[in-house]
This record gives sequence, C-alpha cells and structure tokens, in this order.
Amino acid sequence: MERYQLSLHMNDGNKEQSYANNSSMQRRVISKTKTILEETIMRLLYCDSSPSCMKVADLGCSAGPNTLLVISNIIDMVYKASTHLNHEPPTLQFYLNDLFGNDFNSIFKSLPDFCKRLIEDKGHNFGPCFINATPGSFYGRLFPNNSINLFHSSYGLHWLSQDPLLGSSEASLLNKGHCYIVNTSPPEVYKAYLKQFQQDFKLFLKSRSKELVPGGAMLLVLLGRNEIPPTVNGWEPISLILNDMFLEGLIEEAKLDSFNIPVYQPTVEEIRHVIQEEGSFYVQRLEIFIQPLGESINDGGDDSFLDGNLKAESVAKHMRAIMEPLLSTKFGAEVINELFTRFQKKIMQLMEVEKSEWATLMISMIKTA
Repeated sequence: MERYQLSLHMNDGNKEQSYANNSSMQRRVISKTKTILEETIMRLLYCDSSPSCMKVADLGCSAGPNTLLVISNIIDMVYKASTHLNHEPPTLQFYLNDLFGNDFNSIFKSLPDFCKRLIEDKGHNFGPCFINATPGSFYGRLFPNNSINLFHSSYGLHWLSQDPLLGSSEASLLNKGHCYIVNTSPPEVYKAYLKQFQQDFKLFLKSRSKELVPGGAMLLVLLGRNEIPPTVNGWEPISLILNDMFLEGLIEEAKLDSFNIPVYQPTVEEIRHVIQEEGSFYVQRLEIFIQPLGESINDGGDDSFLDGNLKAESVAKHMRAIMEPLLSTKFGAEVINELFTRFQKKIMQLMEVEKSEWATLMISMIKTA
C-alpha cells in the first residue's frame, strides 16, 4: 500500500512529458466548473455565519499551473461575492493535498511569482491569503472536525486506494493477461472494481463530513462513464498493449499478473447510490458532460480541424504524464517509450472506427445538518 502511494503521482517537473505541460484537458474542465464553484462560494458567504477565515482544501491537487489556477479562481470568486454582498472579504486559508510522492516543491517554488501577480492584479484588496500543504491519502482523515468550509477535488476520485483485485484471487485469475477491465473480462472483475470504488468513496464521504463545518460544501470532478453509448477510456488500451508486450517477451508474466490499474470510472447512478447510502450530503448538482478525445491539444481553441494523428499524440502525452511513474515502477523505465508509441497508434486506430470521448462527472454537495 505504502509503495503504491509513493509511485502514484503525475510526472513531475516542467519537462516535455511532465503533467504540468500535458494537463490542458483538466484546465478546460476547471473552466467548465467555474459557474458551479461560484454558486457554491456565494452560498457559503451569503449565510449569516459567513466565515471570517474561509478554509479551502484542494484534494488531489497534483502540481503545475492548474493547481494555482484553482486557487486564483477561488480568490477571484470570494472577492467578487464579498463585494456583491457588501461583506469584508474573509481571510483565505488554502490546504493543498495529494499523496506523499506529489511534486509539492514545484508548487511552492512558484508561489512568490503567483503572489506577486495577485498583488499587481488586485492590490491588497482581496484579503490575506495563506497556502499550506497537507500530504496524505484523502481516503481517510486529513483535518480536524468542523474545520473546513469548502472541499474541491478535480480528477482525483476515480483513482482507487489500492489494487481492486488484491482481495479477489478468483477475479485476478479470470482476468489473467490483463490489468484493467477489458471487453473480455468476466463480471467478477467489474464487480471487484465497483466494490473497491464503493468502499473508497464511502470512506471519502464519511471523512469529509466530519471535517466540514455545518453547511460546508464540496465540488468534486472525476472521470466517469456514460453507458449508452459506452465512452472510451485510456486504461483498456494500456492493458491490451501490456499483454501484447508480454506475449513478445518484453515484460515479465509475473509483473503483469501482479498489476491492475487502480482506476474506476463510475456512472451517475453508481455515484448517486453511494452518496445516498452514506447519508451525510445533500446533492445540489450531479452532471455528466462529454469531451471529444484529444480536444485538449489546443487549450481554449478549436481542435476540430486537427488530424487524427495529432489528437492521438495529444492523448498519448496526456496518459504518459499520468501513468509513467506507476508503470515504470512496475515494469521498468526501459519499456515506457515503446509502450506509449504503441498506445498512440492504438488510439489512432480507435478514433478511425468509432466516436471517441471522455466522460466527466461533476458533483456539488452540501453537508446535511
């Protein structure tokens, strides 16, 4: 478990294959959720007990420009809402959370320039702002009781706390040769993944309900799936490619058999079921939206004119930035170039024969009394 957490992080630094340079899809989603986040902040500040110090935790913050974009957006929204309500802007306390292997150093090295830009843009009118790191798994407690006003999490909760087939020797045997749910996987494999997601998400909700102040809020964004038509994901191609590489003698059978990608993309109903069963939150909005695969290559621009190879290259870079640390720890760094060269070709083939899309779930919740 500990070793898994240390290897589960995005490619750090600012190199070509880093997450910082290959996360424009996530940046687009942050823009899509701005309206919901603004509504949530307005509601938190509108109540009679509007906080003098508003504490915000970004769970699964990763590293790169998106981390500070979330903070910047929230500062703007709090200042705008306070002005609208004729309130004194609250002091803002941000907690940046991710697993221990996250590149927190790069975040804090970028803070002086970030704070300088804030002051140049707003003067000193936006109120005091403090930023801290809180490393650790969000599948468990991170903060004291009744201490946080707002939790934000973008593209973290589809990651599971552990290998979902770890406790199911039957499912692991039935899925031999694969490290994810593929078309030929038996129902037992899907059930094992779903069970792990349900356990993890329920623990997440229980932990956050204790940490939120009464009336506190959460905005969660994660990869999901739309059953009709089924949406493409990047995990199944990786599984198929690893199986091919095993058959060609490029990776060891024992390593493939002992590895399963710890990701589950739930449906709207699967999410709703866990929230209702746990019982601590009232759902204000639960939506799914679809993005064409590879659209993130031109941040903020029109991708429709790009050819399939460029889109496939964009998807391959994106997946490599996410998966390289985990895959290289398990299979060795020497196979990574070959793996993602094949991945790009497979994505290109998929896009030629079917409409390829990402599905994203957005959930806005309030802690019940």
